[in-house]
This record gives sequence, structure tokens and C-alpha cells, in this order.
Amino acid sequence: MQTVNIHEAKTHLSRLIEQAAQGEPFVIAKAGKPLVKVVPLNTPQGGQVKRIGFMAMQVSVPDDFDCMGSAEIGQLFGIDG
Repeated sequence: MQTVNIHEAKTHLSRLIEQAAQGEPFVIAKAGKPLVKVVPLNTPQGGQVKRIGFMAMQVSVPDDFDCMGSAEIGQLFGIDG
């Protein structure tokens, strides 16, 4: 993560904000001490990360998955088979 001093941040603020908006956060420091971290607003922080729960269950795929319903589809298109 990039660290910039206050003077550099003021000089290049537009460029730095654009980079942060693209997902590259940066830190502004004063006299070498980090003061603030600039991140895009849509970035989840700490415990805010959303998890999708439906994948927690086990899913089984039948062996004939790639041809399921082929007889019915064939009938719709007039294909015997």
C-alpha cells in the first residue's frame, strides 16, 4: 500500500483519489507517521464482509445431468430418440 506525505497528497489529490476508487488504497502520513487510510466507500471493512451462505450445504449433481430432459426436449422438436 502506497504511503504519501501530506504535501504530496495535496499536490496529487485527484490522481490519488482515482487510484483509491479503482481499488488501490493509500495512506497519508505526517512526518513519516501514518495518519489516515483512504479507501473507496464500497470496500467492506473488517466484519462487514458479506458471505454467501447457500454454498455451505452440500450439493450433489446427478450423473446424467448433461442429458436430463433430453427426451422431453427431443419431443418438443420432433426428434425421436
